[in-house]
Amino acid sequence: MKAKITASTLDRSNPQPKPYEVSDSELPGFILRIQPSGRKVYYFSYRDKGGSRKRIKIGRVGELKPNEARRKAKTLAGDVASGTDVQLRKQIIKREKQLQSRKLLSWFIDNEYADWLDDHRKRGPETIKRLKRQFQFLLNRAMDTINPLEIERWRRQRLSQGISKTTINRDIMALRGCLSKATEWNLISYNSIASVKSYSVDRLTRVRYLRDEEEIALRQALDAREEDIRKGRERHNEHLSQRGYVLFPDLRKDTYVDFLKPMVILTLNTGMRKGEVFSLEWRDINFTLKQLTVRAEKSKSNKTRYIPLNEEALRVLSQWQDQERREQYVFSGRSGKPLRDIKRSWYNVLARAQIKDFRWHDLRHHFASRLVMLGEDLNTIRELLGHADLSVTIRYAHLSPDHKAQAVAKLTAPWLTANVTELRV
Repeated sequence: MKAKITASTLDRSNPQPKPYEVSDSELPGFILRIQPSGRKVYYFSYRDKGGSRKRIKIGRVGELKPNEARRKAKTLAGDVASGTDVQLRKQIIKREKQLQSRKLLSWFIDNEYADWLDDHRKRGPETIKRLKRQFQFLLNRAMDTINPLEIERWRRQRLSQGISKTTINRDIMALRGCLSKATEWNLISYNSIASVKSYSVDRLTRVRYLRDEEEIALRQALDAREEDIRKGRERHNEHLSQRGYVLFPDLRKDTYVDFLKPMVILTLNTGMRKGEVFSLEWRDINFTLKQLTVRAEKSKSNKTRYIPLNEEALRVLSQWQDQERREQYVFSGRSGKPLRDIKRSWYNVLARAQIKDFRWHDLRHHFASRLVMLGEDLNTIRELLGHADLSVTIRYAHLSPDHKAQAVAKLTAPWLTANVTELRV
């Protein structure tokens, strides 16, 4: 049907069982299309140089008023009259916008980089969170427009806020790695922050380990926690028994009330990372060889390593296996999947033991520190910890000062050993 497309025309154009169109009676090619759903859209129809009929969407009713849509249609008509294929032009512009959007940091992270990290990095989700949290001001920027100066200003600001150089370096490394992949995949021509150097930091940082009295307090706190939970179960079962309800299992029959104590004892004796303990499987334990395997796919260094199990570690694992009888993971939740978080239980035990400034990862430092103080060489400790480079293990060297003292003792002033008379002559 034909009619001048005005506000009153829109009101009279009610939805029909099938789509239909209203052609403007004054402006050729100006069309209103009405869908059965009630959706109404303005179009402009024209013929290209080859005589083929084409149409281009102008906009939806509600977004554009009829007179606004008419002005756009007149502009398109003028472009067509001058020989321009407006549909082809729109497609070219759309492709250019798509190409530009692929250069946005946010688009690259969400559509390409996140999937790659999931496949190749164990801490992929953490890296994505770090990028989006710390570089939110860059997410809607094209990656090739990020410049070293603004990164330098950003990290100076972070430093003034009390953020450590180590943390800032990790943030910049995450961004640098992201842009490096974008460069490798030819989305941008170069990594604009490749020249930004990391802050120099002291690698020989303080190592927190447990003093003898602290380790005793920690073990006592673990035992006290288990006893409290057992007594709590007994009181609850007594309450249920008085009311004729089904009782919960008696925890006195089990060696451990839950996973926390065996996890702590195992970590004290193996120096495993928390993630390695969480993902440990029973197939990784060889009771005959008295050995534990940290598989490459679960190791931070992506290399398999073997950790000998001492008497306490073997006993704990054997008791836990007899109690749990889980098929896959050594420590898992009720669903059978690996644990994700034990912060509340862990910090409650530390508070009970009155141990301050001590993280779960410090159990790993404790393991290494005790070995150094017992005289083990650093390379053996490096292999046990799974460090890729000895420079990381060097942080524990100060705990064994004897070899340094012996080296310095070899230095003797010549006048203490030579003939004094000869020296005077």
